Amino acid sequence: MSTAAAWVATAAGIVMVVVAVWDVFHTMWHPSGQGRLSGGVLSLVWRVCRRLGVRGRRLSGPAGMVMVIVTWAGMVLLGWALVYWPRLPESFSYGPGSPVLDPTFLDAVYLSAVTVATLGYGDIVPVSPVLRLVMPLESLLGFGLLTAAVSWVLQVYPALTRRRSLALRLATLQRTDTADNLDRMHPTTAASLLDGVTDAICATHLDYAQYAETYYFGDPSPETSLGATVGYARRLGRAAQMCGSVDARQAGASLTSAIRELARVLDEQYLRTGSDVDGVLAAFREDQR
Repeated sequence: MSTAAAWVATAAGIVMVVVAVWDVFHTMWHPSGQGRLSGGVLSLVWRVCRRLGVRGRRLSGPAGMVMVIVTWAGMVLLGWALVYWPRLPESFSYGPGSPVLDPTFLDAVYLSAVTVATLGYGDIVPVSPVLRLVMPLESLLGFGLLTAAVSWVLQVYPALTRRRSLALRLATLQRTDTADNLDRMHPTTAASLLDGVTDAICATHLDYAQYAETYYFGDPSPETSLGATVGYARRLGRAAQMCGSVDARQAGASLTSAIRELARVLDEQYLRTGSDVDGVLAAFREDQR
């Protein structure tokens, strides 16, 4: 391999590793809660799974997260392989039985895979001082990627529980015709009920903003689907603003504002309809089914 080609391969490998690490950071720890790469993979898996019907929708969230983790790991593995490939075999020492002459890109992939998985077989070891410093860095990245993947999975399910709990609460209120009975309730009771729904919607708003992957998880039933029940929260807010109680009207105004902000996040991050609140909620219902 020529010197120019070696530097091109090295630069391409470094770019792949940096993009993967940057995307992990944006997905796991950035306030936006979504890297462009992970968001694109999740959206693609979502669109594919929707074509498979209800069962596909229920698998879309876990399948999307698995594909994102595989994408991250693949980019890190191939990126480092591109860094090692131009330097095989001169910068490495080979153990007995290892190929020395005319190594291929697969040898570089093997070396990268062993390093990123922290296996350390020892059949191919670096002799270049720079590579002796670089290869442990890949092992640290591999360990960090495994830790990040486990943490990512663990942080998703509490957010899903909050969303489904809100949907179930709204379904229960709808079954008892709460919106039609608000004006008959004691003002303090009505305001407390509405404030509880508002708090839950605000928490779900933050979950959608911070844990974007939760949008792509299907729900086990219509009663636990926020897309199917959030319209009733809109109705509650409107009914509260027609009540005679000042406390209920204020609580209804807060609920209406919280729904408006939730719709804004849904439209900006996922739906992109450019519609008003009712249009966004209708699109959300259709998208979630």
